[in-house]
Amino acid sequence: MLLRMSLPSFRLAPAALAALLAACASVDEHRAPDMALPTEFLYASPRVDATAPTAAIDAAWWRVYGDAELSRLLQRVGEANAEIAQAEARWRQAMAQVDAARALAFPQVGVGASITRSGGNAAAVGTGARQIYAAGADVSWAPDLWGRVGRTRDAAEADAAALAALRDAARLALQLAAAQGYVRMRALDATLALQAQADVAYARSLQVTQLQYDAGLVARADVIQAETQLQSLRTQVFTLQRQRSLEANALALLAGSTPAEFPLLPIDAALPAVPPVPAALPGELLRRRPDLAAAERQLAAAHARLGVAQTAWLPDFTLSASGTLQASSLARLLDAPARVWSLGPQIAATLFDGGARRANEVAFTAAYDEQAAAWRGSVLSAVRETEDALVQVSTLAEQERQQQRLVELATENERVVGFRYEAGEISFLEVATAQNLALSARRAAIDVRAERLAASMALVAALGGGWQPPASAR
Repeated sequence: MLLRMSLPSFRLAPAALAALLAACASVDEHRAPDMALPTEFLYASPRVDATAPTAAIDAAWWRVYGDAELSRLLQRVGEANAEIAQAEARWRQAMAQVDAARALAFPQVGVGASITRSGGNAAAVGTGARQIYAAGADVSWAPDLWGRVGRTRDAAEADAAALAALRDAARLALQLAAAQGYVRMRALDATLALQAQADVAYARSLQVTQLQYDAGLVARADVIQAETQLQSLRTQVFTLQRQRSLEANALALLAGSTPAEFPLLPIDAALPAVPPVPAALPGELLRRRPDLAAAERQLAAAHARLGVAQTAWLPDFTLSASGTLQASSLARLLDAPARVWSLGPQIAATLFDGGARRANEVAFTAAYDEQAAAWRGSVLSAVRETEDALVQVSTLAEQERQQQRLVELATENERVVGFRYEAGEISFLEVATAQNLALSARRAAIDVRAERLAASMALVAALGGGWQPPASAR
């Protein structure tokens, strides 16, 4: 049941007015839920002083790796990636919704004109057909007495801010994926270079073994084993080349290009150096990470929509005015028309809706609770991602040191065993074992360095990648 009345003919009872004002004041201002975070990360090493300021991460975070090709690649990903373009378009749609929500606060002005011709039986009505010209204008304005329009605008602005942060989060995630793919490709380059070096060493071993066999010093089995070892090495090259091509194709997609159009990255066996671990505190994640900023803005939007739902109990108040000019001819419409006008306020309130408003408010309350839980889950996930990256960076650093020691030992063992074989003291089986051990150790060292670089990049991304909230959101 919808009740409409004109204010001059009806006075609100004081009790009803008090109830309306109380309902109007029932929605408080949005505040992100308080969440206690630890004062330091568990796996940060050395432990960060909670009272000391931490350095900001450069927005172009990849510069710390000192790789020009990596910088060019990630800049192209940020500019040409299709997923980022989609996120940008979604943000523009949200900004259009903000403009539409802001327009609700302004008066609505309309104009119209008409020509009508009417008539009937001349004997019955005493006149023939006649033509009437009319033109008019109307203005209506609904003052935002209960904050409904303001909260609708707040919800739209929060949605737009959330989508802007999600766009930045998508850019960071895609650039991280590209950076880690680039590292894997460079690791494959280094492994291919290592395979080429091993090919030379294995071919030399085969040559020495063949000479010894020709001299009758070793059995034919040693020659076959040397040939098998060399052929196995050469077969592995095709797997590595295929993996590199697949990584290059993936990078082309991230850069918004086809593999044929994507510029070939030069083969480079050198991996970038691992920069120092950036210091940070758990509480800083809340202002450094765009995905957490997006979750908080989504929570703010849900809060604003809950406020809009709560104002559904309050009446609609509208001020309207209209004026119309009428005449029997177009000339008289401009010179001496008949004038009709109206001006006045209107109030409309729903007295009974079968519980629809209550159900709507409960639904928006549940939606707000859902977003609050999502925000808390996002914060916990951010802390977990950072802790994961920290533990990987610290353990991989030590593992790389130990692996390098293993490479040194395997290299020395390979050298000594080679001398003993050339002296005829041992069989080729020991040579093959030593060579394979040395090659495996060197390949593992490359893999560990690549994993350490990827973990370092994941840590930078987990700390927000140098993202800063817009000035209006600070």
